[in-house]
Order: sequence, then C-alpha cells, then structure tokens
Amino acid sequence: MPSAPLLDRALAALDRLGGASREVRRYFVPGRIEVLGKHTDYAGGRSLLCAAERGMYFAVAPRADGRMRVADARLGETVEFAIEPGLKAAAGHWSNYPMTMARRLARNFAGPWIGVDIGLVGDLPLAAGMSSSSAVSVGYYVALADANQLERRPEYIANIHGLEDLAGYLGTVENGRTFGTLRGDTGVGLAGGAEDQTAILCCRAGELSQYSFCPVRHERNVPLPAGWTFAVGVSGVVADKNAAAQEKYNRAARLVDEIMRTWRETTGRGDLWLADAVASAPDAPGRMREILAAAPELLERFEQFHVESDEIVPAVGDRLAAGDVPGIGPLVDRSMERAVRLLKNQIPETVALARSARELGAAAASAFGGGFGGAVWALVAAERAGDFLARWAEGYRRAFPAHAARAEFFLTAAAPALHRA
Repeated sequence: MPSAPLLDRALAALDRLGGASREVRRYFVPGRIEVLGKHTDYAGGRSLLCAAERGMYFAVAPRADGRMRVADARLGETVEFAIEPGLKAAAGHWSNYPMTMARRLARNFAGPWIGVDIGLVGDLPLAAGMSSSSAVSVGYYVALADANQLERRPEYIANIHGLEDLAGYLGTVENGRTFGTLRGDTGVGLAGGAEDQTAILCCRAGELSQYSFCPVRHERNVPLPAGWTFAVGVSGVVADKNAAAQEKYNRAARLVDEIMRTWRETTGRGDLWLADAVASAPDAPGRMREILAAAPELLERFEQFHVESDEIVPAVGDRLAAGDVPGIGPLVDRSMERAVRLLKNQIPETVALARSARELGAAAASAFGGGFGGAVWALVAAERAGDFLARWAEGYRRAFPAHAARAEFFLTAAAPALHRA
C-alpha cells in the first residue's frame, strides 16, 4: 500500500519549491515485476506482468509559466527547465527523463504549456530491474498531461484510444520511435519496448496480466492463486542503463533487428516485428531456423525469444489459471536457463539468487528486467514468506559479502496500477 510518510516527503519537496500553497495533485506510480517476458516486448512478443507495492510518489502543483521544476527528495537534487521542443537532455543524469518527456510532449502537442512543480520520492530500488526509470517517466507524463488536459487535444484523440495505446506511446517516448502521427526523437537512449509502461498503467491488484506488444494488446488476466506472494531479492549489482551498460542492453535489441533484416531479405516479406514473422505461417519458426543456421548468435537470440514468448509465457498463464502453482516451477526454470545460456544477460549474483530461492522451497524464481544486474523474484507461500525471506537474504549476503550493504529483500503482492495517492 502507498506510504503516508513517503507521500509527506514528496509534499515537503514540493513545498521547498513553493508549490504546496497551490492546488496539489498526488500520484503513486508503482514499479513492476516482469514475471516472464525477457527482452520480448520490443520484438512484438508476450510478457506476464504485475505491478509492485513499491513505487514513486509525486506531489504536483501547476505553475503560471511554461517551466518544469523537479525536486527529487531521495537524491536531494533539483532541476528546472522550459517545456520546449528544443530541450537538450544530459545523457547519464537523472534529469534526462523529465527533460526527454517534456521535449517529446512539446514536439507532439501544440502549446502553450502550463508548467508544473514536482516533489518526488520513492521506495523502489533504483536500477534494480523494477522499472524505477519508467515509473518516474510515467509520473512526469501524468503530471504534465493532467495540468494541460492533453487527453482533450486533437493530437491525443487521433492517436491514443485507451490505456494500452497510452502505454505504447510512452514506450516510444523512451525509445525514441514514432507513435502514429506523434513523431519520435532521440528518446533516453534505450532500445526498449512498452512492457514497463503497460504494467504501470494497466495491471490489476491480485492478478498477473498477459500482454503482447507492437502494438500493446491485452490477452488475459490471471488471478494469482490465494496464499501466494512475491519475494524480491535485489542483488545490489546496479542494472545501470548508462554508457557501457546501456550498450549491453541495446545489443539484445540490435540482434533482433539483424534477425529481421535477414528474414526480410531472404523471404521477401515485409514483417516489421519478430513476433509477426514467427506467426506468418505454421512453418515460419522452422524456416527462421534454416535462415539463421549460419549465424549462431542470431539463432540463439531467436530461440530465446520464440520459446519465451510463444511457449513459456502462455503455459505459465495456463497453469496459474488452473491453480497449479507448483507446475510453473520447471517452466520458469527453463526461462531462466535460456536467459543465462542464450540471452547472456545474467550475472553470477542473479543466477545464485534464483537457484537458492528454489532450494529454499520457492515454487518458482527468476531474474527479471533488462539483466546485467538487478533483482530476482520468487513465488512463495504467504504463510512462510517471512522465514523464507530471512533465509534467502542471509544466504545471499554470506555468499556475496561485497554486495551485502546494497542488497535488499522484501515482499510484495500483485498490486494496482498508477493511481492518485
């Protein structure tokens, strides 16, 4: 549940900007758990998602001009800038996210703009795979959209027809792509998709949501069986998406681009997304394997995507829908093994966290997010979750003492989407 003390800290940060005396809007923007769907969204594949109980708290007040000020209480820093299409964001600095959002909105929607002051704080682990960066980005959007009534603008009405479309649009704000007639730009430098934004805007309490992407399409919601909860182990290894780390993340997306270039050149088809190519004919997966046989790296990337998106995600959803929680364990193990062997985005710490969670009795466990650091989720019986969490944390800190101070372990239910606090 949203934390009153944290909301008070966001309000205090807003007060330091002089905004508390004006009309104040309050938002809670959750992080998310990618239950399954490792690097599938930007290729048009499937994910199984839920929102987390931890997130980011926004206190927002309108300004009399077209400027935006953000006070991040956790960092103790403030940034201020004009909302205009020529903004130049500083890559690698947290201000990249509010400035990128303001620039893209100023390019896509006609002004003039009502500015906002924002006080911000959160209890979401930073750079841990729980979408802290997307959560703040969505929060910046909501702050500006509400103040300027964007949903009434003709550009919005022509392109965005519901929450799924909005999630797709906000995904393009980060990756820089065009959405409908809303022209893209440089984004924040990540070649990601809309999975994070979809979970943040669309997930429901007590349920896992299955979506496919490019465009965002809701497939089903699956109740999380009673008596089970998520434990999250944050490795303490930062899943940073700046500079060299961003390059590692984007490499997985570039391999998909190369697969699709090879597919189109060989078949003469015009499929835009890997998921479309796979679904183009009953024998398309076999044909893809033949085409990629001489390029082992591309073949590995295809195999990881195809099995994750078309086999594992639907099968886990089916078993959960039937109440068969133990039955998902081998499937999730398979997803994790393929992330290690084929996607190659795991590190010893996340591998150890997933393995030890299973050894301690978790029904299933997997790393999630972009990889190269971050966190692992474990699905555990609620009645013994506290004992599990303590043992899991103790074993990890003993095995990896260098990360003990930064590691974090907590429980979370499948939580509601973004809402007013």
